[in-house]
Amino acid sequence: MDDLVERGTAFLDSVTEVENEAGRTLAQEFSESVPPQLLAAKIDPEPYPIDALPDIIQAAVEEVVGFVQAPVALVAASALAAVSLACQAHVDAKRAEKLSGPVGLFMLAIADSGERKSTCDGFFARSIRDYEATQAEAAKPILKNYSAAIEAWEAKRGGIKEKIRQLAKDSKPTSGLESLLRTLEHEKPEPPRIPRLILGDETPENLAWSLAKDWPSGGVLSSEAGVIFGSHGMGKDSVMRNLSFMNVMWDGGTHSVGRRTSESFTVRGARLTLGLMVQEATLRDYFNKNGTLARGTGFLARFLVSWPVSTQGKRPFAEPPANWPHLEAFHKRMAAILEQQPLVNEDGSLAPVTMGLTPSAKAAWIDFHDAIEAELVNGGELYDVRDVAAKTADNAVRLAALFQMFQGSGGAIGSQAFDGASRIAAWHLSEARRFFGELALPVELADAGRLDGWLLDHCRQGRTYFVRKNHVRQHGPLRDGARLDAAIRELGELDRLRVKKDGKKVTLHINPALLGVAP
Repeated sequence: MDDLVERGTAFLDSVTEVENEAGRTLAQEFSESVPPQLLAAKIDPEPYPIDALPDIIQAAVEEVVGFVQAPVALVAASALAAVSLACQAHVDAKRAEKLSGPVGLFMLAIADSGERKSTCDGFFARSIRDYEATQAEAAKPILKNYSAAIEAWEAKRGGIKEKIRQLAKDSKPTSGLESLLRTLEHEKPEPPRIPRLILGDETPENLAWSLAKDWPSGGVLSSEAGVIFGSHGMGKDSVMRNLSFMNVMWDGGTHSVGRRTSESFTVRGARLTLGLMVQEATLRDYFNKNGTLARGTGFLARFLVSWPVSTQGKRPFAEPPANWPHLEAFHKRMAAILEQQPLVNEDGSLAPVTMGLTPSAKAAWIDFHDAIEAELVNGGELYDVRDVAAKTADNAVRLAALFQMFQGSGGAIGSQAFDGASRIAAWHLSEARRFFGELALPVELADAGRLDGWLLDHCRQGRTYFVRKNHVRQHGPLRDGARLDAAIRELGELDRLRVKKDGKKVTLHINPALLGVAP
């Protein structure tokens, strides 16, 4: 009966007044005898600044959040990755003279499996997939013509080679045929380039090939970013090469791939968006293996990081709405952007239009940049994440350019677009500080910090001093039993909680001094 009550009420660990009184008595003794010790310094999460998004994007995000019930930051990241993928082929952002570059975003959400990122990506990438399907259908006649042309070319090439072989066998001159063969090589039909924007879970080398040979603008939208953070491509032998490729794509540079056994190629003038989710354990393992390289090369500094609080366990079933007016408005604008033909050079590289800043937006960008720069000194607030912070002003301009284009405002990036973009970039910087600060801690202390924050929030909301362990296991931040037990022991040693056992029932009693109220 107790378990049914726990699962069926809004406050699964709420207790009767008698139980509360007993808890207050224990809490009184707890508080009077032992002051709580401090945990390692940590940064509390800030609410996602959803009002900083352009109106159409904000409304669509809120509509999807209302149904999917995923963390707001996760849903917003899916929306922004889709916008980045649609816009990146069309515009570059100019911060100042000789300071211009791509607008493509690298988004990284750190969350457990089951947070519904794939569902969110599906909602916001629909117009991109529709565009890809339309382009593929239109290309069918072109592909048939190419197939016929390449077969004819191969037949000619085979015939010339056979004649050369026969002449050489009879020791006759072949110079004329060799000249024809050389000429023919220059006439080899080029495969048509059909837009394929969503590339899936690709290895870095496959990404490079696709951008060089298929279409120069693409993106990876993945809820299993272990393909990038944990694949063979990120092993010890090739980690530097792959990190370099990702960095070059973010910068908009040129990347050459030399091969011994197959065709070498060069990625030039391409644009890449990454919209990834990775589990904390996978990222920790990646850092244990490659953390120095990943941060030393600036790879992770280029990402807009989010570490949202899970909504799992707080998502009651909801019927989907009959209509999605805000999401439809989002896709209408996305379709209009995708229908614009990007400028492509003869060598297959993109030629995006450069979008500068208005004077007021430029002044705001300089203030934003300088405020961050002042905190990068030793002892500054951002010193420990100075690699990430040094890229934040750049990411703010990227976001602002995307907002300006998405809203169809045209012209230079205005102060309104930059204001919203800078707030979102600053939020992601705070998330990076929060995550990388805890990443430096041993896993036991990091888990203890997460559990401590969850317990305090839960007890304040429920106006109680204790919570049953079963409820913590089902709804708290740590689902793994061994890690939960280790975190509880850590908090117990710091006198932040006590464990009370009554038969099989285990209750965690929080030191009331932590709740800021008298027991």
